[in-house]
Amino acid sequence: MTVSLEAIRSKVQAGRRLSFDEGIFLDEQADLFTLGELANLVRERKNGNNAFYNVNTHLNATNVCVYRCNFCAFRADLKSAKGYVMSDEQIVQRAAEAAGRGATELHIVGGLHHQLPYDWYLNVVRLVHQAQPRLHLKAYTAVEWDWFARLTGRPTRVILAEFQEVGLGSLPGGGAEIFHPEVRDKICEHKADAGAWIRIHREAHELGLRSNATMLYGHIEHARHRIDHLLRLRELQDETGGFQTFIPLAFHPDHTKLGETEKLRKPSVLMDLRTMAVSRLMLDNFPHIKAYWIMLGIKTAQLALSFGADDIDGTVVHEKIYHDAGSDAPQEMTALELRQLIEETGRVPVERDTLYREVVRQEGCWRAGKALAMTGS
Repeated sequence: MTVSLEAIRSKVQAGRRLSFDEGIFLDEQADLFTLGELANLVRERKNGNNAFYNVNTHLNATNVCVYRCNFCAFRADLKSAKGYVMSDEQIVQRAAEAAGRGATELHIVGGLHHQLPYDWYLNVVRLVHQAQPRLHLKAYTAVEWDWFARLTGRPTRVILAEFQEVGLGSLPGGGAEIFHPEVRDKICEHKADAGAWIRIHREAHELGLRSNATMLYGHIEHARHRIDHLLRLRELQDETGGFQTFIPLAFHPDHTKLGETEKLRKPSVLMDLRTMAVSRLMLDNFPHIKAYWIMLGIKTAQLALSFGADDIDGTVVHEKIYHDAGSDAPQEMTALELRQLIEETGRVPVERDTLYREVVRQEGCWRAGKALAMTGS
């Protein structure tokens, strides 16, 4: 089949689905400005001129990890001076701090500490939910859920339901990295594979939990691996409709084994924008595409709002994972700064909660308003 930019343009304008070969063409051959034009067409068709953000805080309760993924600068060995485990008091204090800042979400991920029992991880969610029941808890990647199953010998679906009972609200999209085994076996060979990641998110969706999805790009992968990854996500979304947002994650090589051995540099702004646009065009059934400013940097995140992205994430207080890998973005931004950042691009800032309901703030308090754009879900 002959692939042409004109034929792709016609399909995008008509709202028709793009193929694997067309994805490869867009990734490898299409000029950046045409990509941006087409991605923006889809972005505005789904979400108009809105650009979403939320008020959130991160909780990384431990960085000690049994796995040694060579793209990770966050993890620490058990006896490393860098390693830490937060106490119950510190966890509750972090939740109180988040609530005091007006956060609607606590994002909970971390290392897989091989000497901590399953109940410790469960208790993190229970503690926070009991202390701050209004906070939405977006907790643990599929890799962590897979680890919990290994710890207990129990099915991940049962474990997800157990966490749901104590306050779990949704799942983040981390741990996806690159699904294709040619790449995954080289960068994270021992942890949950693509099949496990997809199965766990399917189970979460079947339990009524929404989730996000990610892709780590700009390391040793190629276009065919990225497009394969996107199509696997698109297929699961066809099946369940449970994904809310896709977040392309730029690889940060500093302080990572992969960066050192492969002599890698951080992806260019051009690759960031190209990946954002291709993702928006291929994931026709995803409501939202996020430009995560922590990884992209503020200026690139602003540009991405014209290359398919309609969300820039949130205030992101206490983020450690990507800063340990060399992110030079600020540690946090205020809601006012996020709104100004969005307004500078000509978009309309809309605060959302984790489930994409508009947040209406009145005299220091907030309430969830109407559901926001979910077309294509």
